[in-house]
Order: sequence, then C-alpha cells, then structure tokens
Amino acid sequence: MLIKLQKKTLVKIQLIGYILTLFIGVFIVLTTLQLYQDVKPLLSEQTDVFSDKSAVISKEVSVFKSVNKDRIYFSSKEIEELKEQPFIKDVSVFNNADFRIKAYSNQSENIPLFQTDLFFESIPDAYIDVKTEDWIWNENDEVVPIIIPENYLKLYNFGFAESQGLPVLSKNTISQITFNLKVIGNFNSEVYKSRIVGFSNKINSILVPETFLEYANNKFGRSKKSRISRLLVTFNNPTDERILQFFNENNYSINKDKLEFSKLSFFFNSALVFVIAVALIILVLSIAFILLSFNLIIQKNKAMISNLGAIGYSYKSISKFYQIVISLATVIAIVPAIILGIVVRKIYLERLESLFEFSESNSFILILGVAILLVLCLSYSFIILRKMKAIVLPKS
Repeated sequence: MLIKLQKKTLVKIQLIGYILTLFIGVFIVLTTLQLYQDVKPLLSEQTDVFSDKSAVISKEVSVFKSVNKDRIYFSSKEIEELKEQPFIKDVSVFNNADFRIKAYSNQSENIPLFQTDLFFESIPDAYIDVKTEDWIWNENDEVVPIIIPENYLKLYNFGFAESQGLPVLSKNTISQITFNLKVIGNFNSEVYKSRIVGFSNKINSILVPETFLEYANNKFGRSKKSRISRLLVTFNNPTDERILQFFNENNYSINKDKLEFSKLSFFFNSALVFVIAVALIILVLSIAFILLSFNLIIQKNKAMISNLGAIGYSYKSISKFYQIVISLATVIAIVPAIILGIVVRKIYLERLESLFEFSESNSFILILGVAILLVLCLSYSFIILRKMKAIVLPKS
C-alpha cells in the first residue's frame, strides 16, 4: 500500500527531464576533461603550443638600413625599453659571431665531401629546447658542439641530397659525424673539430655554446663592440593585443607563427573551460531540478506523509522509495554517459593515432563517472532522509 501511494506522487516527465539533463552534463564533463588530458601532451610534443610563449624579433630591413647596416642592431636603450613593457616577461639576446667560418669534411671520412660557409649565434642555455650533456665547451676541448634547426636536416634530406644524388642522413647518423671548422678573423685563423649534438624545433639558427662564441669573438672578432641584431622575447600573455601594436610602431619584425601557436593554446584552453562551464551548469540545473521537484512532492503530499508516520511507518521506510527512485534515475543517466564517453574517446584516439605519434594517457572516465554517481546518490539519500524526518518527527 505504501509504495502504491508513493508512486502516485511521482511526475514521470520530471524524472525523464532529470535523466536527460544529467546524462548530457555528465557526458560533456567526462569527455571534455578526458580530451584535454589526451590532447595536451600531444600538442605539447608536436607543436610546443602550451609552453612556447617566446618569439624571435629583429628590426625591419629597409632601403635606408641596407645602406647603413648599423640600423639593424638593437641599442642598449631599445633593449631596456623592451624589458619595461608590461606584456614582456623576459628579453634575451642572440650573440653573433664576428668572424668568418668555413665548415668542411675530410676526404678520408666516410661522408660526402663538402665545404660551406657558416654563421654562428649563441643564446643562454635556459632558452634552448635541446637537452644534452655534450652542450659544453672550454678552451681545452677539441670538439665544438653545434645545435642546428631540425628544418635544416629536412631541407638537406628532401631537397639538397635528392638533387645532388647524396645519401640521406638520420639524426643519429649526422650526430656521429665529426667535421672541421676553420675560423678566420683578426689576421688569425684556427681549425677546430665540430659535431652536431642536437636539433632545435624552437630556434631557427646555428647555435654554439656561449663560452665558445665569447672566446672566438675575443680572439677572431673584427670588432670589440658587441652588436645585437636579434632578440628572444618571452611574453606574459602572447595574445595581448599590445604586442603587435608596439612592434609595428617601432618597426620590429616578429615571428608571428610563434604567436599563432601560443594563441592556439589560449583559444584551446578557453574553449575547454567554456564547454566544461556549460556542462557544469547543466549538471547543477539537473540536480537543482530534481531537488526542487522532490520538494514540491513533499509539500504537496505533506499531510499524507504525516499520516503515514502517524499510523506507524518510520521516516526511513517512507524515504526508501524516493531514495531508490532517484538513485535509479541517476544510475540510468550516468552509466550511459560513461559508456558513451569511453566509446567517443576510443574513436578520437584511433583517429589521432593514425595522424600522430604520442603517448596515450590513462583514462579516468570510468573512475570520475562512478565518483559522481556515488556522490549524487549518497547526497540525495541524505537529503531525502532529512526531509522525511523533519515531517514525520517534527520538533515540538
């Protein structure tokens, strides 16, 4: 009899609405959080989107600067002005080689015979995206370590080597090749051994350790005055609209691709936050909806509940039906959301694995979904029990 009476108090459309909204909210939350967990390492590995807030800047080359080359260099005042800008976190300089450099191989070595002119630059180690124990040099060392852009190796393998009939080289192979560097300047010359120890995806320049460049500039440099033509600037927020405005006003050239990658990070995070916020709102509304519906049921049937208590039913036995119904509705909503989230993840992971190489993250959809289910069921049971107790056993 008790269950028949309580069944009449339920409104089926309210339960269906709760199940649908809870299903949508939980599915979006679980899938979006898992997508963020899966994609963030991928983007970090492939494009350095999340960590790269730096860009290389230089001065625009014009007709006047072609005539007067000194105009392409940054003065100390200009560098200090950059550091004072509120949107700039740090400024680091590229030191240039002020001497001629020729690289060549020996006829006896098992590599293609070549000779080419080079240029060197250096930058503080903190800004280099290549980690290697070989990145060190002092005056007693025979070999000068070099880091080149990864694009240079690709240009050689897919362009120069193809047209000249030369063998293609892997990173591991080219890193084992030792070649000669002839440094010329200040009425002096010297030959060093050299080896490529890494490939940079971030800095488009041929880098040597700062210790070597300082030593070589002092010994072979044509000028004792340090001249800086490029800077590496780190931004607080790469999407700040003042950045491009400031650089345009001062005729500074900036690698806009780097900023585009950083903007992508901002938009990606913003989109995820927005989607999760919408999903959480749906979740909260579904919970508020079922609680409001339950309160209306209680208020509408308060007299009946009091009478049931008066004839001997305990508040726990009266609560049990509503606890089971709402918990069952919650299970019906969340379990399909978990299953669909797992299926969707499997689909997008298969697609990503066909396009990229990346380490798959652990899935937390099931754990988080079950946690939400338990928290909601326990919370509903406690609230229902408390409400019934207040009606059946009112305080005198």
